[in-house]
Amino acid sequence: MQTIASRPKVVVTADGRGVVGHAGTRLLTDLADATGLTGGFGDALAVAGRRAGGHDPGRVALDVAVMIADGGRAIADLGVLRAQPELFGLVASDPTAWRALELIDAAALGRLRAARAAAREIAWAQLCETRGALPASTAAGRDVPGLVLDIDATIVITHSEKEHATPTWKRTFGYHPLACYLDNTREALAAILRPGRAGSNTASDHITVLDLALAQIPDPHRHGTDILVRTDAAGHTTAFLHHVRSLREHGLSTCFSVGVPITAPIRDAIGHATAWIDALDTDGEPRDGAQVVELTHLVAAHVLAGYPAGTRLIARRERPHPGAQLDLFDTIEGWRHQVIATDTPIGGGSIQYLEVRHRGHARVEDRIRCGKNTGFGRFPSRVFAINAAWLELALTGQDLLAWTQHLLLDGELARAEPHRLRYQVLHVAARITHGARRTFLRIHASWPWATELATAFARLAALPRPAT
Repeated sequence: MQTIASRPKVVVTADGRGVVGHAGTRLLTDLADATGLTGGFGDALAVAGRRAGGHDPGRVALDVAVMIADGGRAIADLGVLRAQPELFGLVASDPTAWRALELIDAAALGRLRAARAAAREIAWAQLCETRGALPASTAAGRDVPGLVLDIDATIVITHSEKEHATPTWKRTFGYHPLACYLDNTREALAAILRPGRAGSNTASDHITVLDLALAQIPDPHRHGTDILVRTDAAGHTTAFLHHVRSLREHGLSTCFSVGVPITAPIRDAIGHATAWIDALDTDGEPRDGAQVVELTHLVAAHVLAGYPAGTRLIARRERPHPGAQLDLFDTIEGWRHQVIATDTPIGGGSIQYLEVRHRGHARVEDRIRCGKNTGFGRFPSRVFAINAAWLELALTGQDLLAWTQHLLLDGELARAEPHRLRYQVLHVAARITHGARRTFLRIHASWPWATELATAFARLAALPRPAT
C-alpha cells in the first residue's frame, strides 16, 4: 500500500506580529503615486468644504480602485487594506468610502477621467523610457502599425433592483455597459454604464465611448499615429463609421474595421465570388479550410452608398466545426461566412492580412472577461451614479494592473491574467521589520516569485518621475 505523506501538524494562534498579506498590492498604490494618479484623483475630488469623514475623497477613490484591482468585489473588501495600516496607511471606513463615491457626480466623473489621462501620459512616457516603446498589436505574425482600439459591449446581470437596471436583449436583467480597450497594452481606456435595454448597435453610444477613449490617449500618440478602431457587427452603423472618418479632419489618422451583417445583397455577392484565396492563421501561416475574397466590386452599388468613401468589404468562409450554429445560407453553401468592412486602402495590406487583423478583435472578449473579474462584473449600489463611479474606478484598477505588468514585470507575469497575477504576486504574505530608520518588507525566500516581486519594487523605485 502506498504511504501518503501527511501534512505537518500546526498549532494556530492569533497573536502574530509584523506579518502582512497582499504585500504585492503595495506595487499598485506606489505606482499610482509614481504616475501622479493619486494626486490627480485628489485634485479631481477636492470639493471645497467636503471631506469624507476626514479623509481626502481622491485618496479614498484611489484606495477603492486598488481594492478592485486586488480582486475586491464590494466596498466591505476595503477591510483587507484597512486592517494593514503599516502597509497601506490609513484607509477609510466603509461608510466613509460610500460617502466619497456619493460625491462623484457627472462633473467629478469628468475630472477623474482627466486625471486618468494625465497619469496615462506619465505611465506611457515611463514605459517608452524604460522599455523603448509601447507594445504593438499583432496580426498574421507581424506588428500592426500604431494603436488598435477595440469596442465591445457586455451584459452584467444584477440580482436586485438597481436604478436603470432593465431587461436585456438576452432575456436577462441588469446593465449593458459599452467599453473600449487598447489592444496594444490591455488598458481599459473608457466605458459607459447603460441600462440593460440599451441597443447593441447604438451609434451615439459607440461615438461617445470612442471619443472618451481617444481623450485618454496622450497627445504625442494620438496625433501622427495610425489608430485602428475595431468593433463587431454592433459597430456597423454608417453614423459611427462616418464619425471615425471625420476624426481625420481633426488631425487623427483613424481607420475602421467592423463586422458586417450578411444581408441578401451580400449573400448574392458571395455566391458570385470566384477569386477565393487561402486565409491566414494568427501566426501568418495559411489556415487549412478557410478562404477570403474581396467583395467590394461584387456588391450592388447601393450597398456601399451610405459608407464613407473607400470602404471595402472582405468575406471569409470556413468549413464549420462540429456544433457550429449556421443560418440557412451557410447550411446550403456548406461554409460558415463572415464579412468585414474596412477603409484601409489598397496597399495597406493584403486582404488576408486585413481579415486576420480584424479577427484580433476577438481578444476584447478576454479583456471584458478579465474586466468583469476586476470590478464591473458586479455593481455595489442601487444608485446609478454610484455604479457609474464604480465603473470608472474599475477601469482605473485595470489600468494599474496593466501598467504594473508593462513597467515592472517580465515574462509570463507580464502577460498573466488578473487572477493569476493576484494569486502569485499581489496576495503574497511578507514580514515587516524596521531598522536603520527604514521599513523593510521581507518576502519569504522560498516563495517561487519572490525574486520577480523584489525586482518589480526595485524597478518601481527607479522609474523616472515627472518634473514638479
